[in-house]
Amino acid sequence: MASKSLCFVLLSALVAYYIYKPLPDNIEEKWKTMMLDATFRSLGHLATLAEMFGIKHYMDVMMLLTYAEHTEPASDSNVIITDTSFSDVPVRLYIPKGQSSTLRRAIMFIHGGGWCLGSATMKPYDQLSKQSSHKLNAVVVSINYRLAPKFHFPIQYDDVYKVVKFFMQEKVLEKYSVDPKRIAVSGDSAGGNLAAAVAQMLLHDPEVKVKFKIEMLIYPVLQALDLSTPSYQDNAFMPLLSRTLMVRFWSEYFTTDRSLFEAMMSNKHIPSQDAHLFKNVNWSSLLPEDLKKNHVHSLPDSQNTMFLKKYPGLLDVRASPLLAEDEKLVGLPLTYVITCMYDVLRDDGVMYVSRLRNAGVKVVHEHYDTFHGILLMTNWPFNFSIADHIVDKYLKWLDNNL
Repeated sequence: MASKSLCFVLLSALVAYYIYKPLPDNIEEKWKTMMLDATFRSLGHLATLAEMFGIKHYMDVMMLLTYAEHTEPASDSNVIITDTSFSDVPVRLYIPKGQSSTLRRAIMFIHGGGWCLGSATMKPYDQLSKQSSHKLNAVVVSINYRLAPKFHFPIQYDDVYKVVKFFMQEKVLEKYSVDPKRIAVSGDSAGGNLAAAVAQMLLHDPEVKVKFKIEMLIYPVLQALDLSTPSYQDNAFMPLLSRTLMVRFWSEYFTTDRSLFEAMMSNKHIPSQDAHLFKNVNWSSLLPEDLKKNHVHSLPDSQNTMFLKKYPGLLDVRASPLLAEDEKLVGLPLTYVITCMYDVLRDDGVMYVSRLRNAGVKVVHEHYDTFHGILLMTNWPFNFSIADHIVDKYLKWLDNNL
């Protein structure tokens, strides 16, 4: 009996040690955060083992979370939900029920997941799109672009842009009774990356006459040049999105070649001859003092040009919208940016806010003392009150401005 009690105590201690993670004082609901992070880390460890033994690719195992959260289209008394395709790209379409006395607004939503995971059919995304459609009387197009590692850049971007161009046609907007002057694009994380990229492209595309009124970027990832910004360093082990995982997402976006991942981990994937490109991602001039702390900005010192030759997408604005020159930012629509203090991607979003404002773009920036992925935490077993607050504010702002 004593031995069983001892084993139980030891096991409990090991579980508690695994779950516990020191967190900043101003993160709310700490134990929920720790439980959520431990769950996600466990899946990551399982994925690492599966890949190590040649059973499954790391991302294939991580996709179990996407499958677990899958939900079928379920219309209700307020919204008709259907799975269809636009220009051969799968989308989940949300249309408010009932007649409208005016043309409806529209939101094109792009899910996150590091270009490797996620789906418009996941319960949190489905719920957000349903809420958006009902509360805003808006048509919502949630895009299911193809994922890495099976498909690499620029496939994800191309899929999204094909849907955007299809939906922006006059005959399509008429079919869904959408006001061409009241269309927004929105996305979280990698979806925010794709939203920013298509907004830039659409602005200068002479073939598409209809433009976005609003772009909404939710803790977006915006550049692959400098993966050692202060937020990448300070938040390297924060919940849900570690620096290692974000770098893995970036490398998988371009290739399954592990050598790129290793170079990106050491921030030696960009050669010194291209140091001039860092002016558009120079956090020493684009971040406020309180986010720089004691970090020292440095330019690349690598002489290896192999990665840029093999993967020119590393310097493509469609992959890194923050690389766009100032003149390409002028004229972008009203932009709403959410950043999180304890997120490796924090500085990407803050730098883009600075650059957009410098280009004369009107920007609303909401900054929260929380971690990456919080928007999805309204329907999990670990429901977070701050997630509900962020979603409510997001929808109210959209209702007032779209």
